[in-house]
Amino acid sequence: MRILIAPDSFKGTYRAAEVADAVAAGAESAGHETIRLPVADGGEGTLEALTGPMRLDHIEVATVNPWRMPCPGVFGLAADGTAVVELATASGITTAHNGFRDPVTADTYGTGLAMAEAARRGARRIVVAAGGSATTDGGLGAIAAIDSAGGLHGASVTVLTDVTTRYVDAARVFGPQKGADPATVDLLTQRLDAAATALPRDPRCVDGTGAAGGFSGGMWARYCADLRSGAEFVLDAVEFDRNLATADLVVVGEGRLDGQSRAGKIVSAILARTGSVPVVAVVGSVGDDLGDYRDRFADVIVATDADAMRAAGARLGR
Repeated sequence: MRILIAPDSFKGTYRAAEVADAVAAGAESAGHETIRLPVADGGEGTLEALTGPMRLDHIEVATVNPWRMPCPGVFGLAADGTAVVELATASGITTAHNGFRDPVTADTYGTGLAMAEAARRGARRIVVAAGGSATTDGGLGAIAAIDSAGGLHGASVTVLTDVTTRYVDAARVFGPQKGADPATVDLLTQRLDAAATALPRDPRCVDGTGAAGGFSGGMWARYCADLRSGAEFVLDAVEFDRNLATADLVVVGEGRLDGQSRAGKIVSAILARTGSVPVVAVVGSVGDDLGDYRDRFADVIVATDADAMRAAGARLGR
């Protein structure tokens, strides 16, 4: 049996490549042929997933975290002039910070610095994976950083996201997970509404502009950014369909499979492409709200460590 193994990362524990390697090791020990194809949905891990397929060189850059403290950054740059910036690296909710993680002052200035440096290095197209932000600044921090660094020199911008939330709704939908209480959510919402009226184009009625606390909307309004599904972009870049054509079984994976998995996540994007090819999910946990979504899979296997992942791989096809 030929098995296509295309997991996302188990956030905070295992990288997508580590999950793919562990499951593949088990499957190969059982005599199966495997294709390892680690993926991402436009959030954390997207740069790693795209590095091989897009032949990206990693370039280190000095930048700042969401509270303007110095931190290391990195972006990918391809020979064709495409750069990939992962917003979570500098502006992410897990970015290191020694002080108070204030949801009001957190901004995307550090991501803007990385984008400007990519343009300075010759990037003609800048792809930003927008998931996992700590910010609700409507992209204004990134715009300020880009302006201070001399602009993007004509480079186009594509923002990868897995949400359809609109600009002014960003604080209400995502603010609480970034530490915002109800009063702070109201404050951030008012700030986004004011920002929308000051931008060159009004992002408030455009789906997806609320991604990363409105970062995608700021990029759309100021730089005419193309807003793309992160999952679909990654699947196209890694040539998922070509690899699927020779597969007898597909394995997907993520840290938690639940009701949210069907809403723009990489698992739902893969299911939409697999047709009659059976899909097995190897996951860290299963939510109580999974419901009838469970029926979309030939099997769901919970694996919380590498040994369990290898054991899951060995069970495939039985």
